[in-house]
Amino acid sequence: MNEPINNRVANSVLQSIDLDEYYHLGERVSFDLKDLLFQGLIIKEKDFRAFIQTHDWNQYDNKNIAVFCSTDAIIPSWAIMVLASKFQPYAHKVVFGSVEELEKALFKDALSSIKPETYKDAKVVVKGCGKHPVPAYAFAELTLLLTPYVSSLMYGEPCSTVPVYKKKN
Repeated sequence: MNEPINNRVANSVLQSIDLDEYYHLGERVSFDLKDLLFQGLIIKEKDFRAFIQTHDWNQYDNKNIAVFCSTDAIIPSWAIMVLASKFQPYAHKVVFGSVEELEKALFKDALSSIKPETYKDAKVVVKGCGKHPVPAYAFAELTLLLTPYVSSLMYGEPCSTVPVYKKKN
């Protein structure tokens, strides 16, 4: 009657990966180029250069920036290059695209630190819930990264998983 409680999850051979741990905590900032357009249509070089000289770039220190244009305008490549050169010394990450593309880039960088060979023949469960929003992209990339190595891949919590992949014998 006084048998010790056996925690099967704790004693399991399952290795757990929590994508929440790969979420970059830095602030996300949207930078809309529409505010720099002359008459809402084009980049006027003189006005653009004046903005570049007077803008406070320090405010982007260690932030993650999504640079985009919410209007249908053609942004010259040189303007993008100038902006990139100004953001580079300050920002943690700059993406010329949507906030969703920024999240993908942040997770791509974070997932590159995983050494998939360390999961060779392992039974891995990818945790599904966390404090931060994890894009579907990250789950797909992790799956593509691990399936050549793992013996099985599951989604959920160690006590109740959904099978995703099982290596054929």
